Amino acid sequence: MILKAVKFRKDGFYSQPFAFGGEEGADKFDKNIRYRGSLQNYLIDTGDEVILVDTGLPSGTPEEVPDENSPAFTGKDICSYMEAFEKLGYKPEQVTKILLTHKHADHSGELKSFPNAKIYVNADEVSADELKELDNIVPVEFTDGNYYNFPESQKIADGVTYIKAKGHTNGNSIVIVENDGLFYMFHGDITYIDEALYENKLSVVFEDIGASRITLDRVREFIRNHPTVYCGTHTPQGYENLEAKRVMDLENPVPTVLAEVDFSQAKASGKYVCSVCGYVYDPAENNGVAFEDLPDDWRCPRCKQPKEKFNKA
Repeated sequence: MILKAVKFRKDGFYSQPFAFGGEEGADKFDKNIRYRGSLQNYLIDTGDEVILVDTGLPSGTPEEVPDENSPAFTGKDICSYMEAFEKLGYKPEQVTKILLTHKHADHSGELKSFPNAKIYVNADEVSADELKELDNIVPVEFTDGNYYNFPESQKIADGVTYIKAKGHTNGNSIVIVENDGLFYMFHGDITYIDEALYENKLSVVFEDIGASRITLDRVREFIRNHPTVYCGTHTPQGYENLEAKRVMDLENPVPTVLAEVDFSQAKASGKYVCSVCGYVYDPAENNGVAFEDLPDDWRCPRCKQPKEKFNKA
C-alpha cells in the first residue's frame, strides 16, 4: 500500500486562540502565538485502486492576504490541487473512490474532477451546498458497527475504514488505514494543528461543540491504545508525520516549531476568503457591496463563521 500527501499550500499559520479556544474562549489564549499552517490532502494506493481522502480547494481560489489580526491563514499556493495530484504520477481517471472528511471547500473543491470516482460522504452531509450537482455521491450510513472505540464505521476496502466523527461539521468523518502494523489516521479538522491534539484543545470552528469534544476524546483514546500516525490537513505536521511514519505519543509531544510570518502584503483585490471553509466573497457577485460594508453580524454563507474569520485576497 502506498500513502502520499497531496501538497498544495505552504507557509500558513493558525493562531493559538483559533486552534485552542473552542471551549475556554479565544480570549484565554495568545493571538501572537502562531503555529505552522499548510494545506494538503491524501492519496491511498491499495494496489488494486486509487482512493483519495478529500480533494483540495477549487482551482482559481485566490490566496489570502493576512495581517497581524488574522486568526488563521491557509498559506501560499505551491500549485493547484489538481497539479499537486498529478505530480504524484496519477491521472484523474485512475481514482475509484473519494472519501470526504467533510463538506468545506478546502476539502471538497475538486470533487468534480475525477470522472470515474464514487464519492463517499457521511449521509448527514449529502445535502450540503458544496455537494450539489454531483451525481456520483454514495451516502454512507456507517452500518459496520464498532471500529475499536469508535461506535460507527464503514469498511471501504481491505485496511481502509471510514468512521463517523461528528463535531467540526455534523457530517464530519475520519479515515483510518491499517498498514504494516500502523494505523494512519487521515482527518479533516479534528484539530488544525498537532499541538491541539497534545494539549487536548478544540478549535473555535465547530457545528456541535459537544460532539467535537466526544470525537476528540475518542481520537485521543484510540491513539493511546494503537500505534497511530496522525495526518491532518492544515499543518505540515500532517505530511511530516506520514513521511516519517511518526507514531503519536500524547505524553511526549514533538517539539513545536512556530510559524515564521511575513505581513508585507500583496495588493488586495477587494475579494475576501473565509479562512475556515474557503468561501470567496466577491463584491462583483454581491451587487458591488464591499466586504467592509457588510453588517457586523454578517456570516459566511457556507460555514456560518463571522467576518473576523475572513482574510483579504
